Amino acid sequence: MSADSNSDSRYAEYPLFKGLQKPLEFMGVQGRYIYWAAGAIGGAIIGFIVAYCLIGFLAGLITLVLALGTGAAFVFIKQKKGLHSKKSDKGVFIYAYSKRV
Repeated sequence: MSADSNSDSRYAEYPLFKGLQKPLEFMGVQGRYIYWAAGAIGGAIIGFIVAYCLIGFLAGLITLVLALGTGAAFVFIKQKKGLHSKKSDKGVFIYAYSKRV
């Protein structure tokens, strides 16, 4: 009996999921922005219902379209900057010392 045949019978093989380091993605929206998009959709629906009850169908429809458009634009603009909020300083910076001697 060789070592290979002995080790093959003792250990079961399982498929390995290789996407562990990739962010969750749904319809082009990644990571935490999925929750932001869901919140925007939920807020738009609630806004539609409130505006429809208080004013009428047309006002509800306008509220729905504006809320969805604003939410989608916000999510895609923020997502374009990256999953992690990064501060990007603008301007010209002058460093007096790069290394102390």
